[in-house]
Amino acid sequence: MRFEIVTIFPEFFTSIFENGILRRALAEGLVTVGVHDLRVFTHDRHRTVDDRPFGGGEGMVLKPEPLAEALASLGIAPKAERQAGDDAQTHPRVILLSAQGRPFTQAMARELAATERVVLICGRYEGVDERVNVIYCDMELSIGDYVLTNGALPAMVVIDAVTRLLPGALGDDESSHDESFSHGLLEYPQYTRPAEFRGTKVPDVLVSGHHAEIEKWRREQAKLRTKERRPDLMK
Repeated sequence: MRFEIVTIFPEFFTSIFENGILRRALAEGLVTVGVHDLRVFTHDRHRTVDDRPFGGGEGMVLKPEPLAEALASLGIAPKAERQAGDDAQTHPRVILLSAQGRPFTQAMARELAATERVVLICGRYEGVDERVNVIYCDMELSIGDYVLTNGALPAMVVIDAVTRLLPGALGDDESSHDESFSHGLLEYPQYTRPAEFRGTKVPDVLVSGHHAEIEKWRREQAKLRTKERRPDLMK
């Protein structure tokens, strides 16, 4: 699987690819990543990527021309052409990261994990010229109901969430099948040694050795935790 990142802050991505699961996934060839500096696709001495919004208002908007050139350099055609192709399933998924997008979910991460190539456009300032979204982007994603300075952090979140679902990324592929959101619920509470810590003991069922009862307890706890903390998921 390959990720392409279009950003005006390429240096933001250095550390994330040098640690943990992502470092191992890159080393083992499970994923490859291209980080592309949007300013390379400008043609003025100031390397201008933004301009004032039509209609007035505060802030600046990322211009369409550099983004279109960046996508063209990656072989990304407008989405109407890509969707009209013979095998739309193999075409890259172009994603704009912004606060106005659909909420990013575990189900969406699994969907993207089955994709061969994902292009992530990192928003900045007041946003991106809407024509880029309309002409090129397959979807617009948000990682939460809050506003960030730019799309680099959301891009990192998407890459991490998707990569860990690729076969071999975690070492034990089963470990990603029983996590929060995998079955529409939050994960059950976890405990480890010691069996007693500051007067609080591990639930007896977990040290009973009775696997059927343990699984039953975990299901009940997952439902209870979800009802208490994320009742919206129960719907």
